[in-house]
Amino acid sequence: MRKKIVAGNWKMNLSLEEAKTLVSELKVNLDNQSADRVAQNASNLPVVVLFPPYIYLTRILDVFYNYEGVSVGAQNCHQNDQGAFTGEVSASMLRSVGASHVIIGHSERREQFGEDDGLLAEKMRQALKNDLTAVFCCGEKLPERESGKHFQVVSDQLHKGLMWMEEKQLEKVVIAYEPVWAIGTGVTASPDQAQEMHAYIRSLIEDKYGSRAAESMSILYGGSCNAKNARELFSNKDVDGGLIGGASLKPADFFQIIQSF
Repeated sequence: MRKKIVAGNWKMNLSLEEAKTLVSELKVNLDNQSADRVAQNASNLPVVVLFPPYIYLTRILDVFYNYEGVSVGAQNCHQNDQGAFTGEVSASMLRSVGASHVIIGHSERREQFGEDDGLLAEKMRQALKNDLTAVFCCGEKLPERESGKHFQVVSDQLHKGLMWMEEKQLEKVVIAYEPVWAIGTGVTASPDQAQEMHAYIRSLIEDKYGSRAAESMSILYGGSCNAKNARELFSNKDVDGGLIGGASLKPADFFQIIQSF
């Protein structure tokens, strides 16, 4: 059975004190939830992955050291092992401090930093080389959806950035569908729209790698997912969780999203 995942992408937000408060409150809620689930003999807890800014990584890792069900990752990595790349961080550096995940190809990286599919494929290779689970993002802009090109856009992004790898390597990959028109806008894809695209993505994996790989792939929704709409979105059979932006900065809201399965 594929993993259910709730990932919190903090982006460039929070002071250190705010970050410490957030994880402290979240940990208390998770502790209580775990105790309740054990008492109820329930085991359907999602995996929680936190993506803080680089400079907070070790602090957050210390809080959740050996904490079952919570992983910590980075929002990006460089496409090279090392070198004269001022301000950049390599996948090997992330792994060396204990990070387990990295986001590759977020729409903001594609749009604001000009990251294309070829570059993202190089970053994916670095993530896999360093045993990081890559959350690979894909998604269309509003004009592309309105013109009916949204399936082709997502297909191209996946084939060029991701689907060059071997089936075994897919075990270290999570896909996040981000309708760009719904990120930070307050607009959310309808449950039907989300399910339609997630099912399409799963069909692409099946066509390339077979049904076992497709059924094992966790596909997250990332586009203004919040405490109010998470349960409805997650109820779709091909939506395995969410890559959460703004709502992940609010401990109560993020915890409510975690409880939406």
